[in-house]
Amino acid sequence: MLLRSLLSLALAAGIAFFPHHLLSQGCVAIRGGSACSGALGASLNLTRGEFNVQAGYRHFKSFRHFRGSEEEANRLLEGTEVINKSSFLDFGLTYGISDRWYATAILPVVFHHRSSMYEHGGNPPNGLGHRHETMSSGLADTRLGIGYWLFDPAKHDFNYALGIGVKLPTGKYDYSDTFYNQGPGRSETVEGVVDQSIQPGDGGTGITVDLQGYHPLTHSFGIATNLYYLVNARETNGVLTRNGRSEFSCPDQFAARLGAYYATMHGFNFYLGGRLEGVPANDLIGGSAGYRRPGYAISAEPGIGYNLSGLSIFASVPVAMYRNRIQSFEDKVRTQDTGVYTQGDAAFADYVFNVGLSYRFGGRQQPTNDLLPVQHDVF
Repeated sequence: MLLRSLLSLALAAGIAFFPHHLLSQGCVAIRGGSACSGALGASLNLTRGEFNVQAGYRHFKSFRHFRGSEEEANRLLEGTEVINKSSFLDFGLTYGISDRWYATAILPVVFHHRSSMYEHGGNPPNGLGHRHETMSSGLADTRLGIGYWLFDPAKHDFNYALGIGVKLPTGKYDYSDTFYNQGPGRSETVEGVVDQSIQPGDGGTGITVDLQGYHPLTHSFGIATNLYYLVNARETNGVLTRNGRSEFSCPDQFAARLGAYYATMHGFNFYLGGRLEGVPANDLIGGSAGYRRPGYAISAEPGIGYNLSGLSIFASVPVAMYRNRIQSFEDKVRTQDTGVYTQGDAAFADYVFNVGLSYRFGGRQQPTNDLLPVQHDVF
């Protein structure tokens, strides 16, 4: 019991808001609140009839452009970079159906601001060189899911959980705003759909699968892992890009995480790990046509958490170590048709800031002390 309590206390930092949101990394539209079935922190040792409520905030600023794994540093020197400032506010509820089965609901809200020149008359020297901003906000795509711990928590110090869920298209995916310097003479102001990276939703109903697990090595030290994949069967959502050349894609998403945690006897816990998250060029099910910016980021993630009885707070800052904007399906088709290699670019963030809190109540709770299991994160 002490070992499991120390373990779940450590997970306060170890699984701190994996994503998403699925953290977003800028123009590669990896959306927030990635997994539908909850994280280790939200479900570990959750007894029958017990609730865990979670709230988390994530923020990033993307501005570094990559084509493949090479950064286009000239964009910053020229002042033509696209700047996305995105904030995600997720509200989650996890319920213990039994000591091993759990259900989770995630309600995400997003706030995006996008600054560019190319969308408002063009980049210099051939454009006007005037920077303007578009924005979007509101409810994003809701997640519902269920999960099961494969081993009896009362008999094993390690465990793995399998989860499956559904992503509902509750977020607006044709959000529009004002664009400047439009028309043949670049003298018009028009209303148009904002970039895919700041659309609150993607318009697809998706199925999510995830695996989460932990292995204690000592009473205060161990490893934890998460794997996640979102299957979006719908190919495109019917919304034309602003230039009218193609429709927005409904892409798959993926994420993986592995790290080590250390729990103290005074309520503090620490985490250090690596994470991979991204959007593939080709979906597992259905077609892959439509406009998307596929790619992935590999980050190093330090985190810290603190627990007091059933209340916990935590923070983590994934720092990008490697970023790659890969060829999209449309890039590959255009390359084949023209014989000229085509690969678009995307802007990535240097880091993502995550902070959140949670509170668990009801059910058959543990005695109150600083070693209570901490379940709080939305994976």
